[in-house]
Amino acid sequence: MEEDLIKRLESAISRLEAISIGSRPSISFDNGDDDGPVDPAIAAYDDLRTQFVSRVRDAAEKIGGQVLQVTEILEEAFSVQKELLIKIKQCQKPDLGGLAEFLQPLNEVIMKASSLTEGKRSDFFNHLKTAADSLAALAWIAYTGKDCGMSLPIAHVEESWQMAEFYSNKVLVEYKSKDPNHVEWVKALKDVYLPGLRDYVKGFYPLGPVWCSSGGSAITSTPSKSLAPKAPAPPPPPSASLVSAESSGTSSSRSKEGMAAVFQEISSGGVTSGLRKVTDDMKAKNRKDRSGVVGTTEKEVHSASTSSKAVPPKFELQMGRKWAVEYQIGRKDLVIDDCDAKQSVYAFGCKDSVLQVQGKVNNITLDKCTKMGIVFTDVVAACEIVNCNGVEVQCQGSAPTISVDNTSGCQLYLSKDSLEASITTAKSSEINVLVPDSGPDGDWGEHALPQQYVHTFKDGQFVTLPVSHSGA
Repeated sequence: MEEDLIKRLESAISRLEAISIGSRPSISFDNGDDDGPVDPAIAAYDDLRTQFVSRVRDAAEKIGGQVLQVTEILEEAFSVQKELLIKIKQCQKPDLGGLAEFLQPLNEVIMKASSLTEGKRSDFFNHLKTAADSLAALAWIAYTGKDCGMSLPIAHVEESWQMAEFYSNKVLVEYKSKDPNHVEWVKALKDVYLPGLRDYVKGFYPLGPVWCSSGGSAITSTPSKSLAPKAPAPPPPPSASLVSAESSGTSSSRSKEGMAAVFQEISSGGVTSGLRKVTDDMKAKNRKDRSGVVGTTEKEVHSASTSSKAVPPKFELQMGRKWAVEYQIGRKDLVIDDCDAKQSVYAFGCKDSVLQVQGKVNNITLDKCTKMGIVFTDVVAACEIVNCNGVEVQCQGSAPTISVDNTSGCQLYLSKDSLEASITTAKSSEINVLVPDSGPDGDWGEHALPQQYVHTFKDGQFVTLPVSHSGA
């Protein structure tokens, strides 16, 4: 009898366990356990990281340095996005402020990559800029609908890589004949997004993330929030990298209510009720202790504070490979005559100066220079003008590539040997190219590069044409 009773109890327990397992959702989430099924979207994301991101890591390890550092940040960003995708399947969709807080971990990683491109430009600036700009593609996870101000996830991924491709092409031009590891790194990074991330989003999230309607809150409340005052506080500012587009959308009812409340309070006089009235004797023009004359002591203090921030100029060859010309002010006699094709020239923070490069070098870069002139003979890779204002560049020999980025006012003088140079401009204005005329006088012909464009939608795609201006 006892054995029969034990068997019946074991049978009942087995049936209960079977019912319990059968009542669980058919899809579980990959949280590191090997037991149970894995969500197809999460498994596919792991495959994306294994197939594409690891290839970038392999190429970066052969290069090392800052390239490996920014690649590790890229790996971290994809890992953080995986965690967010898992949480999305378990949580309800938050409001705008909650979404910014939810995406904050991913935003911090993206900002970490962007910080590597700030400050004085490194030799691997184009690598760092390519990786940092490409991470904007991960912001597809912030898409919440057609009125959020973002493109659809698939289009957003493609557009983000197009922004990064400007710098990746510079890497290809510079290292195409020098080091195949850099070329492999660029190609592997492109494959991460096209086709990698694009096809992943197309297959699982073509209309954005799908939140769990019956899940918990995506944001964990803190004790400080429960102690907030009763008056309605403005929503927290959204992340600049991930949800800025959504915050600017006119369809946000939350932002409308906030602004309506502000205007209502202003019109009711509640904001100005506690302010004091300014009398005539309190106005600056009537006060005897105020005058428009700046005392000599104030001038001395200001000049002392300004001079204390001055950076010592630099003109030297570093490690036998890079000529550093930095913070040269008012120098018209800067000459580099002992150089070779393996060296590069980097001018940073110079003003009212002229630099002559007498010989062939690999690369020339002008960065954050004002009213700067440079005359060079030949470059092997490219001449780059970045973040400059009012510069003049003259090529007396050949230059395969000339790029102008975020620059206002640039005069390019090309020789007959450099007329086939590829000139790339981005976020720049007042770019004029002067080329020698074929006439006997030897005059220069001036050509203004367009800075305005017209975009029209024809035959299913946008057609872009430069704006032409008539008249003198």
